[in-house]
Formats: sequence, structure tokens, C-alpha cells
Amino acid sequence: MSQHSGDDTGETEEPLAQRPRRGQQLRDSARRVFHEVSQRRQGLVHPALIPGIGVERTKFEFGTNPLVFAVSGLLILAVILWAVIAPKTITTVGNESLAWVTSNFGWLFSLLAVVVLGFMLIIGYGRCGGVRLGADDEQPEFSTVSWVAMLFSAGMGIGLLFFGAAEPLAHFNAVPYGFGVESGTPDAANAAIAQTILHWGVIPWAFYSLVGGAIAYSAYRRGRTPLISAIFEPIFGERTQGPIGAVIDVFAIVVTLFGTAVSLGLGAVQIGQGVEIVSGIGKVGNTFVIGSIAVLTVAFIISAVSGVKRGIRLLSNTNMLVAGFLAIFVFVAGPTMFILNFLPAAFLSFFKDFFMMLTRNANQGAEVSDFLSAWTTFYWAWWISWTPFVGMFIAKISRGRTLREFVTVVIIVPASVCALWFIVFGGAAMSMDLAGLGLSESGSAEAMLFNMLRNLPLGGLTVILAMISIVVFFVTSADSASIVMSSMTQRGKPEPSAKVTITWGVLLGATAASLLWAGGENALNGLQSIMVVSALPFAFIIIGMMVSWAKELRMDPYLLRRQYASAAIAQGVRLGIAEHGDDFVFGVSEVPAEEGAGAWLDSKDPKLTEWYTDAVEDEVDIVSAEDVLRTLTPGKIQPKGPARPDLTASGDESMVAERPTKKEEE
Repeated sequence: MSQHSGDDTGETEEPLAQRPRRGQQLRDSARRVFHEVSQRRQGLVHPALIPGIGVERTKFEFGTNPLVFAVSGLLILAVILWAVIAPKTITTVGNESLAWVTSNFGWLFSLLAVVVLGFMLIIGYGRCGGVRLGADDEQPEFSTVSWVAMLFSAGMGIGLLFFGAAEPLAHFNAVPYGFGVESGTPDAANAAIAQTILHWGVIPWAFYSLVGGAIAYSAYRRGRTPLISAIFEPIFGERTQGPIGAVIDVFAIVVTLFGTAVSLGLGAVQIGQGVEIVSGIGKVGNTFVIGSIAVLTVAFIISAVSGVKRGIRLLSNTNMLVAGFLAIFVFVAGPTMFILNFLPAAFLSFFKDFFMMLTRNANQGAEVSDFLSAWTTFYWAWWISWTPFVGMFIAKISRGRTLREFVTVVIIVPASVCALWFIVFGGAAMSMDLAGLGLSESGSAEAMLFNMLRNLPLGGLTVILAMISIVVFFVTSADSASIVMSSMTQRGKPEPSAKVTITWGVLLGATAASLLWAGGENALNGLQSIMVVSALPFAFIIIGMMVSWAKELRMDPYLLRRQYASAAIAQGVRLGIAEHGDDFVFGVSEVPAEEGAGAWLDSKDPKLTEWYTDAVEDEVDIVSAEDVLRTLTPGKIQPKGPARPDLTASGDESMVAERPTKKEEE
């Protein structure tokens, strides 16, 4: 076919009003041609055969997001200056804001806790269970033991030591509404552990697994950046790379910093209490606590930017051994028979009263409202504030796992271990109180762990071990948090720059120290108030995250194959009976389109494949028969796979900040 220009044919010049429309048509035509050429280059791929793609195989280039860095950094810096310049004011505002949030939005936190748990159980044990958090050929990067150990160190290590004896004892001496038992009695012990397990059991780990699973799926299966904002691409499209995404990431960074600061504050206060008990020098005061934060801040920053791979894993595994030794020691050297008798009763009490505890609400009176504000709502907000940090960390260590395996290990296993921890430590503490040892008169929550250990043999040694464990939990938690915040600032960069990581480490330590300083005698109040308030906006992000992830999972290649299989079996049975009666087996043959296994799906729709074909830089793959067979047992806990140095966005490769080059150092 010959082609002619407009001048050759004598056509008149196109009107100006039609040029924009004509330009759009040309751009659309060029886009279609490019897509067709791209498909011919790469080979057509069926949406049900896409194996998934990790962010490493895409064309995305990481770098600092100046808007996210500046806004989040200035917000945190403003809070630090406020706490230093006007400590009484920030404490007053924080307490009033806390009261407003808990009274007006306590219901939201409680509802969200139930919804998130239900959502993750459906995701894990429903038809999505075989979806892999990564490409279909990927295998786990860590052994199961290391995986679980790192979950604990990042998830709630300091809190377990701080509240292990303190919270059960608090509920034991003031039984929450609804149990109908007398405080300070053996029956009260069952109620106390049931309430504690509610706060530390499956619900916090459901929050963590939601964010961790969504990030891992988005980054390692859909090829997006490992950011909270990237999860929302099914809803907002490319706008997640603009102001909308920046707002989401700023909230994620701010809530991460305040949530982690609370844990660091707990750890520092408890370290101060341990020094008082071990040294016998009397009350050390807030100055010592803030000095401890300064020293430990330097330690975790050095750890984060040292470039020593596997450092977090080694620290986590070692610390889990120390914590495990403490638990076994308390069980053996403490009231062993009391704990053994208590064990089945505590679990049964939890399951019996589970729905009663969840349905407790402020309409039941001022006593219940005060309890929810001080305990349950505070915990739900705390876990929400930790979800960006812990979620991203969990995503990095869970690549290659199936959703069923992921939900089982991330929710059920840690929750069970936490329950056993509180049964041992809480049981020992309540047994001592029943025996008249007066443990509840320790004077502060941070002192109860040490006083309980001192009532057992080798008390001096175990107190020191507990302090060491707290210090290591402090370093590993803050180390991971600073790297995660730095990564979020740099558009999800797996190994963020040392300078940005140091900046966030300093801001994290300064936030914990300044808010402890502002709190005065009630040092933790300021930290806790700011944390709960900052968690409120992120609660709405959690809701959007569930909607977005559920929307995307519906069209996952694994689920498409399942639907093809169901349709093929149904049609095969129909045809087999119609044509052969009882005597037939399955085979594969071509049938009219309206009778085929894929009649329900327009597999030519580019929306089903563009997320993969537009992102991949090399040849297009399809899922292999071996990978399909691996999904037939989605609940199986997989062993560690072979090393994959090409997977730089997860595993050991992403656990440290990027070391400066010699040129940068000069």
C-alpha cells in the first residue's frame, strides 16, 4: 500500500480544535503498536500462566523521595522540639488527644482488630492459600527456626519482658469487667491470663501479617516497590507514585517512629530499673534513662550501617536462646506444678471468654471505658503503629512462602509462644502473690520482672541475663526500624543509604528521649499518648489495604488456574457422562469457546497481563509443572531453598544499610 503526505493529496490543513483529539489518537495508536511489538518480542503470555515477578526484575530505579523525607522528618523534628521547649504543654495536649481518640474511635480500633483477624484467616485458609509471596519458582530464604526467631525480635521482644509478669499481675489484682470472679483469687488468675493473651495473641500478629503479606505480595509477586503506598495501586493506579502515595508513606513513617519509640522507652525504663536493683545505688531517674537511650542509639545505628550481613539474624537467634532460657528457668525453678495446672485452664479460659472480651465496649459503664482506654485500645493502637515497620521486616524474611504457610507461622506460631510466655511468667508472678510474697507491691511495672527473678534461685544472674536480653531486643528493633524508615524514604530501596539511615536512627532515639523527658515522673505517658493519636489515621490506611489486596488477589494467576481447573472438571464430567456414560477418564482437547474452561474470562484483556509484560526486562516466563505441583500442598512448612543472590530486595541482602563508597567517604 502506498502512502502519501497531506500536501500530495491536496488536503486542507486540519482545524486547530481537532488537533488535540488527533494527537491523542496518534498516541493511542503508537501505544497499541508498541504493545504489539513488545508482545511479539517477548512472546504472548496467558494471564493464568504468569509466574510472578520480583521488583529486582523491573525497570524501577530507587532514590530518595524528597517530599516524603522532608515532610516526615520535619513533623518528627517539630514534635521533638515541642517536647524539649514546652514539655508540660505537649504532655497536656497528648493526654487530651488520647482521651478524645479513645472515647470517639475506640470502637474503630476494636472493630478493626476483629476484621483484620478474620480477613487474614480467610486469606490464609481459603482458596488463596496457595498463592506464593514471590514468583512461583522462589523458595524460602531462611530456615523456619531463623524465620520465627526474627519475627519475635522485630515483633514484640521488649514488650514480652516488660509486661511478662506485670500485665497478668495487674489484671489479677483488678479483674476486668465481665469475668465475674473475685480479684486476687485462683479464679482471677485464669481471667488475668485470658485477658493478657487477647492483647498479645493472634490479633497483633494478624495486623503484622496483613501488612507484611500485602507488601511481600506487591513487591515480590507483582514487581512493585516494597512500600505501603504501592499496595494501593489496584485502587489509585499510577497516582500512588505521586502525592497520594507520598501521604500514605509519610503516615507510615511517622506512625512507625512513634510506635517504635514507645518500645524503646519501655526498654530504657526497664534497663534503668534493672541497674537500680543490680547495683543497689537507688533511684537513677530520667537522666540515666535518657543517657541509656543515647548510648543504645549509637549502638543500633552502628549495627544498621555497619554492612555486616546476617547480623540481625545472629543477634535474633542468640537473643531467642537467652529469652528461652529465662522462660525454662522460671518454669523449672519457679512454681512448676502451679504453672502446669494453670496451663490448660488458661487456654480454656481464653477460648471460653474470647467473644466476651471482644464485645466489651464503652456503653457498659465508666469502669469498662477506662479499662479499654488504658489497656485494650492502647494495645490495638500500638500494634497498628508497629505494622509498617514489622510488616516490611516480615515481608523481607517471608519471600517464597505460600499465604497458608505464612498465616500459619506468622499468626498461629508466635501467638502460641506468646501465650506460653505469659502463662509461665504471669503464672509465676501470680503464684508468688498468692503465697504472700507481695510482688504486686513492686512499685512499678518495670520492676516486677526483676523482683520476680530475685525471688528465685540465681536471681542475681537471671536479672543480668534479662537486662542483656532487653538491650539486644532494643538494638535489633531500633536497627530494623531505622532501616525500614530509611527504605520508605528512598522509594523502597532494599539497601538504603547510610546517611538517610543515620538520620532516622538519630530522630528515633531523640523522639524517645525527648518524650520521656517531657513525661517527667510518668515518663511513658507522653510516648504512649502520641503513639495512640498517630495510629488513628493509619487505621484507615489498614482498611484501604485490605480492600486493595483483596481486589488484586481475585485476579492472581494461581486463582485463575484454580478457576480454570474447576471449570474444566465440571465441563469434563458433563461431556464424559453425556458421551460415554460411566466409562470415561479425563483428557485435554479443544472445544467451542463458549464451552471451554476459560469461557468466563477474557484472557486477551491487557489489564490481566500488562502488570507483568510491561515490568519484565528480560524474557517472559510461564509457570512450570514443578511449580504447580508445589502449590498442591500450600500449608506445608517449606525448608530453606538454595541461595539466590539475585533477590536483593529481601533476605540478608536487605537487612543492612548501604555502606558508603570510598568516593563518598572522601
